[in-house]
Amino acid sequence: MSARGPRRRALIAAVPVAVGLAACTSAPKDKPQPATFRFFTAHQAAVVEAATARIAPGPRDDPAEAGHPGAREAGVTGYIDATLASLQAGKVFAGGPWSNRHTSGPDLMARFAPLDPVAKIAWRKRLTGWQARYKEGIEQLDKLAGGDFTKASHQKQDQILAAKSVSDFTSLLFQHTIEGLYASPEYGGNRALAGWKEIGFPGDIQPRGYTAAEVERSDGHDPAGSTGIVGDVVKLLGAL
Repeated sequence: MSARGPRRRALIAAVPVAVGLAACTSAPKDKPQPATFRFFTAHQAAVVEAATARIAPGPRDDPAEAGHPGAREAGVTGYIDATLASLQAGKVFAGGPWSNRHTSGPDLMARFAPLDPVAKIAWRKRLTGWQARYKEGIEQLDKLAGGDFTKASHQKQDQILAAKSVSDFTSLLFQHTIEGLYASPEYGGNRALAGWKEIGFPGDIQPRGYTAAEVERSDGHDPAGSTGIVGDVVKLLGAL
């Protein structure tokens, strides 16, 4: 606990995982390349990365998070950018019925399903709204930081994100940060399964599925247990 309240990671761990959108390209390990974005400018992407790193800090953002991946490590900014450009790229709903994470063959989830005309209209309206909120929200974060949100201290960034004037944008950013951390990697986040590994989730294991015995017993540590940071959040929520 800090003067500002419970740790961000504790709050994140208690939030249900939502579904995200689209994929991003990773650079070759031997020759790092600048990230490319479909929707964000380079500066907009930098602001989003700095902001999401305050919502879900990793070891680069908080020494106490050593060994625990955050938004940077999971590629959350790439996920959000791909989400906002998902209709243009034709990557809204991942296909299936399974990936190749636990079976041989192609990743069938990487083959995105086509949208019917009505779905396209609905998604265009939703994404147009999100795009506008991101453009305006990023401008507000920069303005409150005196020009460039990325150059503000972590403490100042936290204060800005908690400001009432940007609460609507922060709420959307929080939602998409959670999605980018824990959604299937075909949507562009959860890089190297960082989010799933952090909570001990084995991921989709189709086509084998789970046996009756596996359904009955635990397959690892319980992220919703009564101890640790998640337990603290459970207690906190129970007191509200």
